[in-house]
Amino acid sequence: MKRTLILAAALAAALPFTASAHKAWLQPSQTVIAGTNPWITVDAAVSNDLFYFNHVPLRIDNLVITAPDGSTVQPQNVATGKYRSVFDVELTQQGTYRLANVNAGLSATWQEDGKPKRWRGNAEKFAAEVPKDAPELKVSETAGRVETFVTNGNPNDTALKPTGKGLEMVALGHPNDLVNGEQAKFRLLVDGKPQAGLEVEITRGGTRYRNAQEEIKVTTDAKGEFSVTWPDAGMYWLETGTEDNKTSVPQANVRRLSYVATLEVLPQ
Repeated sequence: MKRTLILAAALAAALPFTASAHKAWLQPSQTVIAGTNPWITVDAAVSNDLFYFNHVPLRIDNLVITAPDGSTVQPQNVATGKYRSVFDVELTQQGTYRLANVNAGLSATWQEDGKPKRWRGNAEKFAAEVPKDAPELKVSETAGRVETFVTNGNPNDTALKPTGKGLEMVALGHPNDLVNGEQAKFRLLVDGKPQAGLEVEITRGGTRYRNAQEEIKVTTDAKGEFSVTWPDAGMYWLETGTEDNKTSVPQANVRRLSYVATLEVLPQ
């Protein structure tokens, strides 16, 4: 299965069914900021172009904001419109924040009275809402993470520690210290372990004004690592995905994982 299809399936729990093939992202107003109790505003959308909200809003019911001390903070002034969700974050601490929209769920299809049935939900509702002996029952599990990083003052890495669940990325450096023309290295993990052979696609924003997407495509090595030399300053969208059979319910035979990050590359 192509990576784009894997990403689409894993995002299904977060997006309307008809929108699952588009690019999902979080874009902060700034990623590097210094000041006493500064604020940022974040756009969350699913779009055709990066980073333009021209399709549907990204649902942020499962948004997790991790502060520099590892605590969880709440978004403020949350609103969802026709094309985007928006929220503010007050950066009361010095250091690095991790903003992640984390979705996990199950989807099922089966036949009932000769007609196809669809279901989507979590593991807790699965047993009650899906007939266990339904004809032609097919169940799949999805887990997706859409995230970005913001640093107030001096960076730290407490919020960047992986959870050990699903598909995650670790910057071998710092995700808010990316500079045009310099190389950055990252490691991809599945359930906390380095994952080799993952295809990664990296695209600079502003695709609306380019004839070509100009994607950068790399593959993780035996250590789960990949590197990229940033060709230009700007906001970048990074995505990857994979699948395995490590499901949480016995009825599911496939688990589809996806990961998306928005990164800002600054000029030298």
